[in-house]
Parts: sequence; C-alpha cells; structure tokens
Amino acid sequence: MSIERLRTPEERFSVLPGFPYCPNYVDSLEGYDSMRMAYIDEGERDADTTFLCLHGEPSWSYLYRKMIPVFVEAGHRVIAPDLFGFGRSDKPVREDVYTFNFHRNSLMRLIEHLDLKNITLVCQDWGGLLGLTLPMDMPGRFTRLLVMNTAIAAGDGASEGFYHWRNFSISVPEIPVGGLIANDARSEVNLFDIVAYDAPFPDNRYKAGVRRFPSIVPVDPEMEGVELGLRAREFWSKTWSGESFMAIGMRDLVLGEKVMEMLRGIIKGCPEPLKIEEGGHFVQEYGKEIAEKALCHFKLSLAVTEK
Repeated sequence: MSIERLRTPEERFSVLPGFPYCPNYVDSLEGYDSMRMAYIDEGERDADTTFLCLHGEPSWSYLYRKMIPVFVEAGHRVIAPDLFGFGRSDKPVREDVYTFNFHRNSLMRLIEHLDLKNITLVCQDWGGLLGLTLPMDMPGRFTRLLVMNTAIAAGDGASEGFYHWRNFSISVPEIPVGGLIANDARSEVNLFDIVAYDAPFPDNRYKAGVRRFPSIVPVDPEMEGVELGLRAREFWSKTWSGESFMAIGMRDLVLGEKVMEMLRGIIKGCPEPLKIEEGGHFVQEYGKEIAEKALCHFKLSLAVTEK
C-alpha cells in the first residue's frame, strides 16, 4: 500500500544550538513503503551498552538533548529515533495511518535493522506506551529500563487529566506544539527550544500524527493495542529480570505520580522513583540529573567503567 507522506524541509532544522547531532536515515524498513525514518546515533558503535531513547507526543528526539551527552560521555551508544509523523521522519498525511501497531512495528524493524543489543530502554509518554511492549517480543535485546511519565495502556481507562488532554486535542484547530511544551517545562525551555519543537511542522498539514495520537491511546477494551498492553503487564510483572530506574515529573496532570506508582507496582524489582518536584510531563527537560542518577544506579557511570 502506498502511503502519502510529507517531508519537513531540512532548513527548518538549521538553527538547533542545543542539538548538534547529525541525523541518520533509513528508508528500507519492511512494510513502510520506503518512508524515511530519522534517528540520532551518537557514541561508539561498538559500545557495550546502547541507550534507546523513545520520545512521545508531540515531541521528537530533541527532547533528549540534555540526556544524550551524559550517556555518551559515560562511554555508551545512544539511538534516539523520531517516530513517523514527528521530528525529521516522514509524516503520513492520512490520520488513519497512525495506529498503535504501525508505530510499534516500525520501532521493532529499526531495532532489527540496527541489530541493537544490551539495550537500556529510555522512554516517556508514547515512547513508553509503545516501548514497554517491545522487550517481551524481542528476547535477549533489552537489559535495563529507564522509565519516565508514561503507562502501559490496556483498556482499563486513564486519568482525568488524560481525558482533558484528549478532548482538547480533538477540539482545537491546531495544537501549538512549541508553546505546549514550553508551558509544561517552564524555565527549562528557551526561545530556541520552542523554535526547535515547532520545526518539524511547517503548517498544520504536517500534524496528522500530533492530532491523532491522543485518540489512539488504548484506554478502552476494544481498542488496538489492548492485548499488547495486557501481555506487557504480564511480562514486566513476572518475566522481566533486568534493572530498572524510574523518574517522575511531579507536576504532570496526565501521567504523574499516581499513574507512575501504579506502573512501578507492575515492574518487577523497580526501586523507589526519583521525584522531580518541578518537572512536568516533559520531564526530560530536567534530564541531566535523571541521566546521571540512572547511570549511577545502573553502575554505568564513567567513573565506574574506568575502574
């Protein structure tokens, strides 16, 4: 099936002082009609550990700009893809293209394409909704989890804050991406950051994914992704044997402390979370502290690896 898509002009990304990373592209993912996916690949290709950083809605890999250098400087590889519809990746025009399995499968194909192993899954928002369903079907590839402000949706409802957000997203003529993230992250986001978050979307035609994502979170029993969510909950509670670290942006009204404590109860062996009191939904804006403390917890910091 041919997928009509838009590609954001590269000049839209010409002013990114906080994100000096060259994009990599793949257009050969099986089942994706030669659509181009962008991803950041930093650090040594033969590093023992790979940090796979998955963004959510309506951001892109730029959200990890404060965490990437911490991981790289500690000697690790970082892969940070842009989901289709976001960042530098191609953007399907039709909203019905955006489904749970469409995005989940694209991440699986990318992991296989890059043959990633010893993966530390770093995820938030949709990065977690999708990412937390991956390890159960990719045995042997994932060894650690760094999880922030997300959930495993399995058809049993969501927070009141989520329903407010979903209603907002389907009622406004256009979602103001940069302003939305700036309002959430407050002083951690400057004018250049707002420009960067708006960069993938020259106009509203490019925002099909931004509009669609809130409506496909599997919160009702009949929705696509529910079965995967149920399996994922089973996996994380009974099968997972890796290390975990959790950070919570405490001001998040959608996926905040209550939701995250429920998730912590599912993840076997997940320790007490790092609580970022001033952090909101986009808690990666406080990512330097999170990355440093996660590395320390995992005993993967440069000071440890050099001993």
